[in-house]
Amino acid sequence: MKKIFLFIFLASSTLAFSQIQPFPANKTYVNGLMATTKNSQDVLDSYATWKNNFVEQCTNGRYRVKFDDRSQTVSEGIGYGMLLSAYMGEKTLFDGFWLYYKGNVNGNGVMNWKINGCFEAIGQNGATDAELDVAFALIVADYQWGSTGTINYRKDAGTLIAAIKTHEVEVNTFVLKPGDAFGGSSITNPSYFAPAYYRAFGSLTNDAAFWNSVATKAYTVINNNLSKNNAVYGLVSDWCVASGDYSNEANGYANQGKAYTYDAARTPWRIAVDYLWYGTADAKIYAKKSSDFVRVNLGGSANIKDGYNQDGSLKGQWHNATFVGAFACAAMGGDNQAHLDASYIDLKNLNEPNSYFNHTLKTLYLLALTGNFYLPPTVTLANSDFTINSDAVLVYPNPSKGSFTIFSPEASIISVISPLGGVILEQKTASGNTVVDLKDKAAGVYFVKIANENKSVIKKVILE
Repeated sequence: MKKIFLFIFLASSTLAFSQIQPFPANKTYVNGLMATTKNSQDVLDSYATWKNNFVEQCTNGRYRVKFDDRSQTVSEGIGYGMLLSAYMGEKTLFDGFWLYYKGNVNGNGVMNWKINGCFEAIGQNGATDAELDVAFALIVADYQWGSTGTINYRKDAGTLIAAIKTHEVEVNTFVLKPGDAFGGSSITNPSYFAPAYYRAFGSLTNDAAFWNSVATKAYTVINNNLSKNNAVYGLVSDWCVASGDYSNEANGYANQGKAYTYDAARTPWRIAVDYLWYGTADAKIYAKKSSDFVRVNLGGSANIKDGYNQDGSLKGQWHNATFVGAFACAAMGGDNQAHLDASYIDLKNLNEPNSYFNHTLKTLYLLALTGNFYLPPTVTLANSDFTINSDAVLVYPNPSKGSFTIFSPEASIISVISPLGGVILEQKTASGNTVVDLKDKAAGVYFVKIANENKSVIKKVILE
């Protein structure tokens, strides 16, 4: 028998729907600053208001998120709701949103973007930002509850990611289309770009080359847009073509898509996540540009308004969470602690409980700012299909006080992944028992992957 020093993770296998990561996770990201003013109670308070004001039960276990017109639901809102309920650990609500999404899909397997009530599609075809959020939320759900119950979250995530690849990424260019039925190089939306998700999708589906190319293209489009239009700092336009110029196809949108308004406002949040999770250099550069626009140009978060031209001149008049919170997330990559702390407090104190868009985004931003919008460690593990807690591989005793045994019937490679998703050890082991001694390690939750050429298994263990 061999002794190997491992960090490991797990929840009791006797609880079919036990939650792996109860809220609050309060993680410290590997990259970026964290606000000293952060408090997860702020997330709880915001989430409770969001749920009370915007969540409604349909039939057959379905739930919907009420839009500005409370009789309607948009796919974007379902994506936001699935992210929130997954990170907050509300399985019944999450499942209900997913059932609603699946009950309103089109022939490409993506949700029609606007629904009247629970079933009547009044806006046909998909909106890609919704698909991206939903697919990633399914990955979080697989981490939270596993995929051996009624819903196979992992399989469903893979199916939706395949649909996004086929129908919502332009063939041969890697440009993200804004929907399954339109767009690409001729019109795209930078605020839909979610490069951190793409990297997770690549790991989950063993298709990293494709999804890394989509991520690279996202930064190319953003940088083209800033350069072509002489933009200051990170002020991208709501819509553009892949070369960065304005799109003639955006004439029906506000300001013909030429300004930084309610679409573009989300971009600093989505890009900041790629820096927080992966340390991506392009994400760091963009986040700092966005943060510096507020800190240097505007003189602080309190002076943010809801819209700018790309040259930095003011278009908007309202101070709201959609803009404040995204810029606050950017400040996590902005290298100025005092500015981040003030930005957090500004967001926390905004009170817009009846605004679907502002309050929903406020709650999501607060998740990110408090360390509760994290990359599930299972994403790092997911470079091939596996069976959670396969009966052929044993870990005992579990939970453990510091020493336990892994039994594998075949020669394998054991990989150990930290709670933040990093591979911290790889060890070859023969068939039979391997003793793991963690007596000098702190208690915590980790993953162990046992893999050979044919299959791989994930084990979860609590180290007390």
